[in-house]
This record gives sequence, C-alpha cells and structure tokens, in this order.
Amino acid sequence: MIVQAIRSALFYVLFIGQTILVAVTIGTIALFAGRTTFGWELAKYWCRSNLAMLHGLVGMRTKVSGLENIPPGGCIIAAKHQSDWDVFAIFPHAVRPAYIVKKELMRIPFFGWAARSLDCIEVDRRKGAQAVPEMMRQAHAAVERGCRIVIFPEGTRKAPLAPADYKYGIARLYAELKVPVVPVALNSGLFWGRNSLVIWPGLGEVEFLPAIEAGLAPDVFLERLKGAIETESDKLILGAIDKGLDRPIDAKLGAAINARKQARTATA
Repeated sequence: MIVQAIRSALFYVLFIGQTILVAVTIGTIALFAGRTTFGWELAKYWCRSNLAMLHGLVGMRTKVSGLENIPPGGCIIAAKHQSDWDVFAIFPHAVRPAYIVKKELMRIPFFGWAARSLDCIEVDRRKGAQAVPEMMRQAHAAVERGCRIVIFPEGTRKAPLAPADYKYGIARLYAELKVPVVPVALNSGLFWGRNSLVIWPGLGEVEFLPAIEAGLAPDVFLERLKGAIETESDKLILGAIDKGLDRPIDAKLGAAINARKQARTATA
C-alpha cells in the first residue's frame, strides 16, 4: 500500500506538471492561431504519455478494442465514466473529438483556451434545461467541422458497479444531431477510483461497442444505450475481478460484486 501510494504520488507530480505545460503551450498558440494541427498532435501526445506513465510508474496498463465500430463521419461517442483515465484512453482514437465539458473548466486561463481550440463544447449545468440550446448549437457546429462528439451520459464519474444514472441530455443530443451513437464500456474505476488518491496496477480496458443507428425514438435509444454500456462494463469489471485484483476491496465494492455475481449465476 505504501509503495503504491508513493508510485501514485510520483505519477501525479509528473501528470500535473505536464498538464500545465501542455495547457499553457496549446492555450498560448490558440490565442494567436486558433485551432492548429500542432495543438491536436500535442494533445494526443499528452494522452499517450499519460497512459505510458500510468503503465511505467503505477502498473496500470491500457487495452482498447472495438475501434472498427466507430463509423466514418459525424457521430456521438457515449462512454461510461469512472476515471480521468477515460479521457486519455478515448481521445487518441476518436480522430477529432469534441468533448462536452463543464463551463467552469472552460473559464480556467490557458486550460480553457486550449480546450476551446480542441473543439470542446461547454455546458453550464447551473442553467439546467436553459443551457441545452447553446450546447446544441455548439454540437451542430462541431459535427459540421468533422468532429465526433464525446459525452459521458451520466455527467460525472461513477464507482465500479454503482447504480446507473443516465441523464436525458444524451437522448436530446441524439435526437437533435441525427447521427449514430457509439456506446463505450470500460472498467477503469477498479484501478483509478474517483475518490482514491492511490492508483492500482491492472489492465484498464475500454471497448467501443457497435453503433446505435440514428432515428430511434429517444426513450428507445436511451434504453439501448444504457443496456449496452452497463452490460459490457459489468463484464469487463467482473472479468478483471475473476482474474484477480492487486488492490483491497472495500465493503461497498464487495457487496456490489457479490450482487452482480449472484445475478449472473441466476441468469446462467
């Protein structure tokens, strides 16, 4: 535990330091030149180097599968969200992603300028439904530029096997943009939890699932999306657990694991 905490602390120092340098560089360039190829390449480097540091320093490896399920042209990539790792793992494979992010993040000097130059779409959660029209306007513009919209439908990081809480905003975005949606399952929260400063060794997996076609009724779409992401995320999580975890299991996670395993046995 102590050794892993020290390794995690070293990662955080390098991660935060590099993030500041990259944000300042891309943000400064964006002030004068707007969106540039160099900015995109530097952002991809940031993602890949973070994954490399996670592997080398804390032992968290990365596996990405299902890239053949990403359709050409505009689409929405809707991913489970359990960790900051999710951003690093998805970004390099979305070709030109436009992440939907909180307005507060876009107001941070340099970081916000960099995010805007990387096609990020801001949403003001404090405005609730009133923020939707502006988000839709930005999303339409991003798709017209050839972007793939990346959204975390639950709006925040969730613990592994926690009850799902999908917001209706993804269904509204789907109905508005009329493009396919690629569900994304993952298990990253087992190794880099949302409330844990310690990052644990293991194999973080992200799987791009078959796209959901455009044109479905919003409620039908939302049920299909939730079913796909939750079912496959549970499989990735339970598969990693069956292989053995190099981390302690707290009571809450242990109870969730037992409940899922009992449900899996009952339906077998």
